Amino acid sequence: MESFFKVKTPEEVHRILDRFGPAGTERVPIEAALDRVLCEEITAPEDLPLFPRSSMDGYAVRAKDTFGAAESLPALLEVIGEIPMGGAPSKELGPGQALRISTGGMLPQGADAVVMVEYCRLMDEKTLEVDRPVSPLENVIQPGDDFRKGRRILEKGRRLRFQDLGVLAGLGIGEAPVYTRPRIGIISTGDELVDVHETTAPGQVRDVNRYTLSAFCRKLGAEPVPLGRSGDSFHDLRALIREGLDRTDSVWISGGSSVGTRDLTLGVLESFDGFDLLVHGISISPGKPTIIGRVGACPVLGLPGHVASAMVVAEVFLGRLIRRLSGLRGASLEGRAHLTAVLSRNIESAPGREDYVRVKLSKEGGRWVAVPIFGKSALISTLVEAHGLVRVDLHSEGLYQGDAVRVRLFDDASGGGL
Repeated sequence: MESFFKVKTPEEVHRILDRFGPAGTERVPIEAALDRVLCEEITAPEDLPLFPRSSMDGYAVRAKDTFGAAESLPALLEVIGEIPMGGAPSKELGPGQALRISTGGMLPQGADAVVMVEYCRLMDEKTLEVDRPVSPLENVIQPGDDFRKGRRILEKGRRLRFQDLGVLAGLGIGEAPVYTRPRIGIISTGDELVDVHETTAPGQVRDVNRYTLSAFCRKLGAEPVPLGRSGDSFHDLRALIREGLDRTDSVWISGGSSVGTRDLTLGVLESFDGFDLLVHGISISPGKPTIIGRVGACPVLGLPGHVASAMVVAEVFLGRLIRRLSGLRGASLEGRAHLTAVLSRNIESAPGREDYVRVKLSKEGGRWVAVPIFGKSALISTLVEAHGLVRVDLHSEGLYQGDAVRVRLFDDASGGGL
């Protein structure tokens, strides 16, 4: 086998990943739709609101009956009752009259404004003093002020937020048409791997990637499907991949992606009819020995076995794949939050590859400082200590102390000890 005969730049890999799309659609109750992605445009089936409503507690009035009102010369109005919440007014407002109304209440016929209760004073049960004028439609929400019937309110490909669910509820839409959550099959390979609950013998290590990759998928709204571990056996690995192709939307295999006599991933993938090798090697560090291919429409990936390498590849590339499989598009594919920091020391790099350097952040003198954390790709401690990644460009020989750098945060909410 020729080493890395389909090595791609990160930009090329992103374009390849963008070829994949969502696997299916479904309708879910809006209670379960938070962070799901719409597969259809939503238009308003009716006006919102359907009737004129008060935006304040006060009195429904005819605006012209308050013109000229002042503290020294208030307008005097007759109170003819109160508008019940949740019901239609039973009375029509005539000249010189007012009806008590609560926020959200329906305006009666004849009223075109609401005077805030702060500017009103009852002289007796039926006589109201108003000491400031109101304009027509003041403190009134008109039918359709939020959304007009037939107007597009939510676009296809939008990730639903809590406020989006609120407008669906307000319009009586109890189910949302969304793309299905991507199901990601996760396979760990290597004779040296044992279960997390087992005591390791000399030469053995616990299966870490199953848990890191599963958690990564959950964080991004995908459903991980752990398919198990395979030793260095062609037939065992092929059986697990076959199960993944049948049950999931993408199959990720950690270990067995580098060139070597014991590494079987590519050979097993090539045994499937319709397998198309898209990438064998990415010009990044860590994570160069990465395989990306597809069997039919299903993306299959061979990830490095080293934990830090696998997680950097996941962070830089596989988050984008999950977002594509989830139905997101455009700027939403970029994902993680970033912040700008000053580099605490020089970083050397070899031209021809993108380096992703783990950094720890601290606040010094009102600015963020990024401290590089160096370590071998097999060490998970470098990820545990880090708050994010700094990218060194493909054509750069490194970065210098004091440079302003863009830090890709591992935690979107700036958590992780910041």
